[in-house]
Amino acid sequence: MGYFGELPNILYQSPLLHKNSTTDFIVIKNIFRRSKLFDFLQGNVTLFNKYVINDGDRPDTIAEKLYGDSELDYIIVLVAGITNITHEWPLQDYQIYDYTLNKYGSEAKMNDIHHYETFEIKDSQNRTILPAKLIVDKDFKMDGSALRFPTNRFTLISQQGNQLLDDKDEYTVATDNIARPVTNYEFEIQTNEDKRDINVLRESYIQTFINDLRDVVRYEQSSNFINGRLAQTENTNINP
Repeated sequence: MGYFGELPNILYQSPLLHKNSTTDFIVIKNIFRRSKLFDFLQGNVTLFNKYVINDGDRPDTIAEKLYGDSELDYIIVLVAGITNITHEWPLQDYQIYDYTLNKYGSEAKMNDIHHYETFEIKDSQNRTILPAKLIVDKDFKMDGSALRFPTNRFTLISQQGNQLLDDKDEYTVATDNIARPVTNYEFEIQTNEDKRDINVLRESYIQTFINDLRDVVRYEQSSNFINGRLAQTENTNINP
């Protein structure tokens, strides 16, 4: 049974033109019932595995691969914390260029600088002075080794190779390249890559998840209660 099959029904006053009277109701799925995991599921990382979404993966194909049932795709989405599949599911690699071009309007703007990203800087005792990948602007600066640690030297760590920085009072982006520019295009690529890492529920907890989901969406006693799977809205068309 898929996600919508788990949702309860609601009797809603009919909006159909061919209804017989204002007291006619139709049965629809109540998509506004909220669902959540058990508290112990939310707080216990041992119940989840990490999964990297590959190009071409969809929630249903992942559910089929992990659980042998494509209709459990809603569990993939809910556990991953995805509320808008259109914006939160990663694009395929070939789609990124067109998406970015459409968003920024031209190749020139795609290649404009979005932000600067710091390199890691360590001192001679291997202590981190500046963490890597902090988002900064072009005017970012920091105290140099001569000002902070007169007998110590700083080293900039990068994929291009480590660089011993000059022993001086201050380092800046412009003079010492302590951060690199990240273009709009690079930013969109990295944002898309970040979406690929999700949590998935271990197969042994699938039935527990489904049972909890059913408990959460079940109706409680109220004036509109019919049973745990069915409630009725007020009829606003009836005059007092």
